[in-house]
Order: sequence, then C-alpha cells, then structure tokens
Amino acid sequence: METKELKIILKRLYKEYVKYHLKTILFCLILSILVAGSTSATAWLLDPAVKKIFVEKDQTLAWLIPIAIIFAFAAKGLSLYFARLNIIKVGQKISGEMQKKLAKSILFSDIQTLDSRHSGKYISNIMYDCGQIHQLVSTAVLNLMKDSFSVVFLVGLMFYQNWKLALFAMIMIPLAAGLAKNLGKKMGKATLQASEISGKLTSLLADIFKASKMIRVYQKEDDEKKNSEEVITQLVNKNIRAATILIRATPIMEVLTGIMIAGFIFYSGKLINAGELEVNNFFSFLAAMMLAYQPVRSLATINMTIHQGSVSAKRIFTVIDKPIEIKNENNLPKLKITDCNIEFKDVDFRYETTNEKAVKDINLKFDGGKITALVGQSGAGKSTIINLIPRFYDPQNGKVQIDGQDIKKIQLNSVRKYISLVSQDIFLFDDTIKKNVSYANPDASQKEIEMACKFAAADEFINKLPERYETRVGENGVKLSGGQKQRISIARAIIKNSSIILLDEATSSLDTESERIVQNAINNLIKNKTTIVIAHRLSTIHNSDKIFVFKNGKVVDSGKHEFLLNNCKEYKSLYHNQLK
Repeated sequence: METKELKIILKRLYKEYVKYHLKTILFCLILSILVAGSTSATAWLLDPAVKKIFVEKDQTLAWLIPIAIIFAFAAKGLSLYFARLNIIKVGQKISGEMQKKLAKSILFSDIQTLDSRHSGKYISNIMYDCGQIHQLVSTAVLNLMKDSFSVVFLVGLMFYQNWKLALFAMIMIPLAAGLAKNLGKKMGKATLQASEISGKLTSLLADIFKASKMIRVYQKEDDEKKNSEEVITQLVNKNIRAATILIRATPIMEVLTGIMIAGFIFYSGKLINAGELEVNNFFSFLAAMMLAYQPVRSLATINMTIHQGSVSAKRIFTVIDKPIEIKNENNLPKLKITDCNIEFKDVDFRYETTNEKAVKDINLKFDGGKITALVGQSGAGKSTIINLIPRFYDPQNGKVQIDGQDIKKIQLNSVRKYISLVSQDIFLFDDTIKKNVSYANPDASQKEIEMACKFAAADEFINKLPERYETRVGENGVKLSGGQKQRISIARAIIKNSSIILLDEATSSLDTESERIVQNAINNLIKNKTTIVIAHRLSTIHNSDKIFVFKNGKVVDSGKHEFLLNNCKEYKSLYHNQLK
C-alpha cells in the first residue's frame, strides 16, 4: 500500500471512528506516561543503589531504594493494566461499530450487488478484517503511545548519565526505523493476500455446508476434501509468509543489539578508565539501554500492524462505500392502494452479469384482485418480472406502476409493505415455528399465528410435534419436509395479509400429495388478492384469470387457458410436453 493511500485510510479511520473515543485514548496516554516514567525511574534508581549500597557501603538506603523500586514496578504494572484494559475496549467498540456498518450495508444493499459477491467474502470482512482493525487500535495505538514515551524518557536518562554513550546508543534507532518501513510494505501485501484467501475459504465452507446432501449423494466427499485442503494450505502458507515477515526483524534487531552492547561495554571501559564515567553511572545507563530495547523493537513492528489494519480497513470501506441504488427515501410519497392494479410500461431489464436483456419492451397489466399466471421456458423472463415488482431490481428503461403510481417515485418500504413472496427457495431461520411464522408480523398474537397456520394447512403437522409451535426447525428448516416448510412459508405470507401475492414456482419441488395440500393453502392465501403466479406445472394455473406467455424475454401471447391452448403454439407446446 502506497504512503498516500495509507494516510487517507488512517485519516478516515480517525474521523469516522477513533475521534469519538478520544477521552479514553487520552486517559490511556496519561497512563502510558506513567508507564514510561516508572520504567525510567527503575533504571535511574540503580545509580544511587550501586553508589550508596555497593560502592560507598552506605546501609542507610539499603531498604529505601528497594522499596522505591518495588513501588516503581507496581506503578508500571497498574498503569499498564488499566491502559490495556481501556484501549482493548476502544478497539472492540470500533471493531463492533464497523461490523454494524458492514451488516447494515449488506442488509440494505441491492440484490444485484449481493448476487455479484459470494456471501463468504462478506463473512470474512465482518470476522477477519474487523479483527485486524481491533488489533490496529488495541495494539498499535497503545504501543505507539507507551513505547514512544518509554524511549523518550529512557533516552533522556541516558543523556543525563553520559551524553557520549547516549549518542553511541542512538545508532540503533534509525536502523530499526528503516527496517520497520521496509517490512511494513511487505507485511501489507502479505496480509491482503491472506485476507483474500480467508474469504475464499469461508465461501468454500459455506458451499460445503449448503450442499452437504448433494456432496454425499454424488460421492464427492474426497473431491471437496481435496478442494478445502488446497485452500487451507494456501491460507497456511500465506499466514506463514506474513508471520515470517513479522519476525524477520528479530534476528536483525538481536544482532544490532549485541553489537551495540559490545561496543557500549568497550567504550564504557575507556570512559571509566579516563575518569569520565563512574561504575554506578554505567549500571544505570546499561539498565536504561536494556529497558529501551523492548520498546524500540516494538516500535519497529508497529508499522507492520498499521499496514495490516489499513489493508483490512480498505476492504471494509469498499463494501461500506458501495452505493445503494434501490433504497427507501422518506421524502417520497407513500403508496396509496385502491384497486391494486400493476402495470409494466415499455420495460427493459438486463442483469449486470450479462449483455443480453432478460426482458424486452414489456407492456402488460395485472388486474387487481385477479390471478395472473406467467408461463414460458426457463430463462424466458418470468422471474425477472416477479423481481421487478418489489424493486429487487429496477428496469433500465420503462416503469412499473401500482395503481398508476411509478414505484420508483414511491417510498420503497411502502411498496414492499403490500407485497408477500412465496417461492420454491424457502428460507426458514434456525428458530421456532412460531418465530418463523410471525417474522412477517412480530406483533401477531398466538391465536393469529395458529389461524394463519390453519389456513396454510400447517396446523395438523405442527400439533403433532413434541413442542408444537415452540419446535425449532433447524438450519433452514432441515427438520421439516419440503411440503411442511412451504406451508410455514405460506403461513408467514398469510399473517402479513398483503394485497399483492407473488408466487414463484411455489409447488415445483413438491410431490403430488404435498402439492395438493400446498395448493389448497395457496388458494386460502390468494383470496381477493392481486396474485401473480409463475408455475412450472400448467395444471395448477387452469383457473387463472389471465395467463401471459413469455419467450426470449418478451410476451408472445396472453389469455385464458382454453384460448391459449387453441391459439398459442408456445403455450400448446409447453402444455403437451408436460403430458408426455
């Protein structure tokens, strides 16, 4: 990461997060001064200790100086404890704030944005990258304060004892700084690579969990084991690479320290022989120099921690800064429902991942309170029409209207308030049946929940469960059958009591008996509602008030079942293919 980019990211971190915790950081700064002062006091006390006790044989201070040293260490320990405790809290709070912003950004992002990126990468941002931010704040900030003051105080003591020796000792500091700068850049690159692979691993594991049954039925355990091992090996290697860079400074610093101490002893001997340095000064200076070694080494690695955190911050900001095109705007009017007619006017839509339009020049009307079906081959554009109504996507051209109101010029929340969606891709939370049903209406009473389940033909199987409505369904309803999950989904839609019902292949994955039960439940759901149905089995839409036939993103015909069967080749072909 370039220096200019690094500064921009750090400045943003400060303005948006760190500055709100300045009081706590200032408190930690004061504690850091106390740590540095007590550390220097320990080294300084060695001067009178050696001189009075060991050289002059003065026993009057034999107990006072050790007590003072104990107090100095105690002050250092307590100051360091409270400094670390408070800075960790700041790091956790900042990390938590960024996690909240990430979660908000993901929750309110456009569906198209979410579809363009694997969920595992978002999880990596929340877990891995925010963890790096915590390290940046809790480790780098405290060490920068504590170690900087310690070095300043100890160097000051060294100059107080003997300025010639102090100048000699200063040789190490610019060498350590230059080393840190070089390693910091390499560390930033290694961290970026490690974080990318971490996201890749999270994505892979998420896929393995979701596809566990498919993996087993196709006997691909060994293949997936190999894939996961390859990614884990890559991650291990990158982490080893990052760790290697991190500790690369250690042998160099140790050699430099050894050279410095050797030179210091040699030069000190000359100064003592020349009468320019006393033995007590030597021991005090040596203690100060050795105590300065740790903070100097720590400061040499801070640059690397800063680069690691900055790389993670950049990844987080990329997600947070992603513009949300489809969002609720409170300054817009709310949707006013009258007849609940839905109309598409000259609508074109293309997904970002393709060059071809999914729907082209669509003009159609869904009559309020009626059942309208959409049929056609896979990829004909049916689901796209369904997705445009609740504004999961917006058309590139044309407009979608509800009772004459352009939904792009209406508060988004007020549009979705009137819409319920039941699809073949059912999602249930790992929670109770009651919680899953009431998700659409958290204020619903137990009686209302039970009534919704009754209309959805779900009450019979629910009442046979050990804990009835308090039964947990498992991850995505794993403890329930496909038909049972679908009925819970329908009950959820019923309890919302929406004016518009969207049914996207709601019965396509069910067996004949389950389909019959679910279809009866759907009939209860859609009474007197504006209903739009995508149906794989044409037998389920015989009684639709109107059927639109799609082909290659266009409406090729419309009418009732009997009319289309006699007059539309595409519909007739679809119908007879299902009879074979």
